[in-house]
Amino acid sequence: DAGVSYSRLMAALRLAGIDLDRKILADMAVRDPKVFRHYVDLIKEKSSQQTNKS
Repeated sequence: DAGVSYSRLMAALRLAGIDLDRKILADMAVRDPKVFRHYVDLIKEKSSQQTNKS
């Protein structure tokens, strides 16, 4: 569990201009969890920054 919902992850990736589908994300999570976690952490950070601006 990465601590972020799939829909939130996908929305944040789309906003960042990153086009990854469910299959690619699942493969990344299994084959390279450090990279996957890095993306999730970036999304959490950006999300909290946007929340603090509101």
